Amino acid sequence: MAQSYMRVTRRGAIIGGVQLIFAGTLAVRMRHLQVEQADQYRLLADENRIKIELIPPKRGRIFDREGRVLADNEPVYQVTLTRHDAGDVEEVIAKLSHLLELDVDTLNDATEKMGLRRYRFSPVPVADRVTWEEFSRVAANAPALPGVNTEVGQSRIYPRGGAFAHVVGYVQRVRDVNLARYEDPPPVLRLPGFQTGQLGVELEYEDDLRGFAGIKQVEKNANGRVIRELGRQQGTPGADLQLTIDAELQEYVTARLGQESASVVIMDLDSGDLRAIASAPTYDPNLFVRGISFSAYKELRENDRRPQASKTVQDAYPPGSTFKMLTALAALDAGLVAPDETVWCPGHLEVSGRRFHCWKGAGHGHMNLEQSLQQSCDVFFYDLALKVGIEKISQMAKRMGIGERPDVPMSAVSAGIAPDRAWKLRERGSEWVIGDSVNAAIGQGYVLASPLQLATMVGRLATGRNITPRLIKSVNGVETPSRAGESLGLNENHLRQVRNGMYAVSNTRRGTAFSSRIVAKDMRMAGKTGTSQVRNITAAERARGVTRNADLPWDRRDHALFVNYAPFDAPKVAVAVVVEHGGGGSEAAAPIARDVTLQALYGTDPPLDAYPERDRSRIAAQQERLRREREKASKA
Repeated sequence: MAQSYMRVTRRGAIIGGVQLIFAGTLAVRMRHLQVEQADQYRLLADENRIKIELIPPKRGRIFDREGRVLADNEPVYQVTLTRHDAGDVEEVIAKLSHLLELDVDTLNDATEKMGLRRYRFSPVPVADRVTWEEFSRVAANAPALPGVNTEVGQSRIYPRGGAFAHVVGYVQRVRDVNLARYEDPPPVLRLPGFQTGQLGVELEYEDDLRGFAGIKQVEKNANGRVIRELGRQQGTPGADLQLTIDAELQEYVTARLGQESASVVIMDLDSGDLRAIASAPTYDPNLFVRGISFSAYKELRENDRRPQASKTVQDAYPPGSTFKMLTALAALDAGLVAPDETVWCPGHLEVSGRRFHCWKGAGHGHMNLEQSLQQSCDVFFYDLALKVGIEKISQMAKRMGIGERPDVPMSAVSAGIAPDRAWKLRERGSEWVIGDSVNAAIGQGYVLASPLQLATMVGRLATGRNITPRLIKSVNGVETPSRAGESLGLNENHLRQVRNGMYAVSNTRRGTAFSSRIVAKDMRMAGKTGTSQVRNITAAERARGVTRNADLPWDRRDHALFVNYAPFDAPKVAVAVVVEHGGGGSEAAAPIARDVTLQALYGTDPPLDAYPERDRSRIAAQQERLRREREKASKA
């Protein structure tokens, strides 16, 4: 019995010892956790309830050259939902639908995003641009809506509507294509409803305009509801941009073009500043910011005048006879033509068994350089092409800005084409032929130029300098360099001969643009008409008589062009006008060019005595109509 008792006592001692060791170890571990590692675990606990959130930066504003606002910000109210905090998303959305009307498209987009892993912990907008009443209702019912938050954000607004749509562009919510621009997208782009540039200056200067996000610390409860804000650090607003555009001139040009499928560029010759660069018809960029409807977008896409196209830089056209000055300069520079040298124009020229026609079927007779520009004789320039060759013509074209992509922050800027032998072999896989040179000499065939390039070309002809277009005047108040350019090194006598020919176009009775002349002596312009064919004219059609543009369907009519600079004696502005399918340059493009040139020179509606007397009553009525249209647009 005693022996058995001793065995039990020994076992109890062993068990007790083990328990004592376990309890001691546990006590030591608890002390380590509660005392020595207390700060670390307190931090982990705080991280479960304290969140670091980004504060979206204020987007930089955009102004015109006089400080008028072109792109601004306005407060908007939105409702967001975070999937991780919501629990049953469908139930929360059902509750939310009793408080405000949910847009189906916005909701579908939100549901799709919440299905992606990267948006599990990110707030996603389920209702955008809600009213203050709807915003308040949701905020008041917040305790019953886990994962739902009400946000006050900033959205873009374009107070001048469509006049600047093709220049400034617009912003929209961040899309995958925007994120794809970055190897590691900035976190701010993940914020709910954050807007980023999609076109124009808004896109090209996105990194400057966006700014840098701030941060804030907020305390949240178990449902993800914000209890309080613990602190914040403000971000850096985006840079303000000032454009070289004159808003009032831009609006006048837009109104003058109306619903024509056309474009106008006006360049300041002292600095290269683009005073106006307008495409028509246009559209309201605010529609895209707020979410354009399917029907409205379909209407824009199906409009054969292409209102969304930035025709001034995106489209490149055969420059037609506006290119003849470059062919003339190339011949003068090569010493292959004298001012008084004449060519006989019978209405056509035979080259390699093919007949190349002049626009005047009966011919112009004997033509010298000035007369050939004045009356736009094609045969004179066909003959020059045979003497000069395409290489010299192409070199001069590039020197004057054709075939070189303009450095302006707009979307889809075209480089145009100043073709030569190497270009055709590379791009078309065939050898250059003499007929190609003949076509190129009058701005047809493979030659292509945008309206902006044509304005640059005229600016260089007028000044003899390597002037280039400037669209951004300053960034956050810091002026960008002037683009007036240095001398091109061209012979001044050669330039003078070409300029005299351009002056004759607008100011002599035989000139192709005489009917659209400026009569104010100190404002007279030098210009050149152009007509570029968009269809082939067959021999059979020529035999029976070429069909008039007015008798053709709109999309088969020729493009109408006009380029000019003014005043002739002291050039201040260069202008390029293209009217798609407008017919002849003298009828469709020259009157527009004359009107916008005078508007740019006077800075307001010009006096009627600047126009030919027979046009003054019509111009007075036109000025009044355009004034009313601009007032109506500004109120809208």
